[in-house]
Amino acid sequence: MVHRIVKVERGTVAGSLYIVSTPIGHDEDITLRAIRTLKDVAVVAAEDPQQTQALCERHEIQTPLTSYHNLNKDDKTPLLIRRMQEGQSVALVSDSGTPVVSDPGAWLISQALEAGIRIIPVPGPSAVLAALSVSGLPNEPFFFQGFLPKQATARRRLLEKLSQERFTLVFFESPGRLLATLEAIHTLFGRRRIVLGKDLTKPSEELLRGTTAQILRAVTSHPLDGEITVVIEGRRRKRQARITGRAEGN
Repeated sequence: MVHRIVKVERGTVAGSLYIVSTPIGHDEDITLRAIRTLKDVAVVAAEDPQQTQALCERHEIQTPLTSYHNLNKDDKTPLLIRRMQEGQSVALVSDSGTPVVSDPGAWLISQALEAGIRIIPVPGPSAVLAALSVSGLPNEPFFFQGFLPKQATARRRLLEKLSQERFTLVFFESPGRLLATLEAIHTLFGRRRIVLGKDLTKPSEELLRGTTAQILRAVTSHPLDGEITVVIEGRRRKRQARITGRAEGN
């Protein structure tokens, strides 16, 4: 079935599902439209209502919250669909950033589409684009992997495959696995430019830039905590790699 795209009206549309982006760290990065939408909908489906409640209090948003995550999606999805079918609008938010990007919510969206419910994006902060924008690496094309597999063998197998691609690679990694991942990247990717973004837009934000070897040494000496976004240069043509290598040195 082909869904016709129609112009977005000012104000919320009855019986619609709004996909609302929230700050990834800095409280002031929420958009005016996001605040208005969260105030106008009937209910906000939040990954962690307690965390979203703090955001709502800062912006005087009094809309009721309900939890929505991977553990309760089977129970909550039909309830939210029913409310939208009755004419109530629902906003979906994650703990930070854009919902569905390495967060729950894809199931709710797919079921809403099946039910003929209109889906409306309210775009905003994204750790992926924030990291890419300051990386200094080519961004056309780029590939977002999400989180790498937790299991070491599966993670290494995926990295080996990705190391052959020419696009810039972006992914999230946990602090506990970061060093092992960087060791695998150093082995499999060879000499590449890499950028680590820690806690982007937060007061604790850090950006580390260097080659794979330099970043591995830095993190080995001073481990990072917090939320980590990794950006890696794509595979270069052999002649380009030789020229860049001579220019940069070790």
